[in-house]
Amino acid sequence: MEYPSKLIEDAVNEVAQLPGIGKKTALRLVLHLVKEHQNKTQTLTEALRKLRANIKFCKTCHTISDDDECSICHSHRRDRSMLCVVEDSRDVMAIENTAQFRGVYHVLGGIISPIHGIGPSELTIDSLTARVANHGGEIKEIILALSPTLEGDTTSFYLHRKLKEYPVKITSIARGIPMGGDLEYADEITLGRSITARILFN
Repeated sequence: MEYPSKLIEDAVNEVAQLPGIGKKTALRLVLHLVKEHQNKTQTLTEALRKLRANIKFCKTCHTISDDDECSICHSHRRDRSMLCVVEDSRDVMAIENTAQFRGVYHVLGGIISPIHGIGPSELTIDSLTARVANHGGEIKEIILALSPTLEGDTTSFYLHRKLKEYPVKITSIARGIPMGGDLEYADEITLGRSITARILFN
């Protein structure tokens, strides 16, 4: 792709490194910023600078936070007997948007993936086991809410093996057919799990 300016080319190359953004989308965004008033670009730049300089991770659950402890861990209205283990902060936001879970979280910071060089030591698994061990029976259930992939299942199996010595119930999120989905388009594993994990109709 030919660029009218080296500055445009450099900006496009940087923006295109963001996940889910190709060169064409990056070019469209860069040209949009060029057309906007300079104050808007400076506001965006300042917001990103503050993000990198000031963002923190909760000392308890490791989710993204403005403070040393996130609002969920700090809240006295959360059910601390239920601990939901997720891959990253996006999963916390997704579950919170359902308004169906009132427990607390633990963010692993990824999942075990030997192909990508991610082992248990790169995740917050030690922090999780210490959290369970140090809370003297306060945690009654650990919900493994990891993606239904080979890496997600590998991580779940590893966590189950690490946590089974503690007196807690270990569960995983249900997997099945999405609302509005057709059975003929479901993959065999999802359909099979939907059959075996069937629930009472009422």
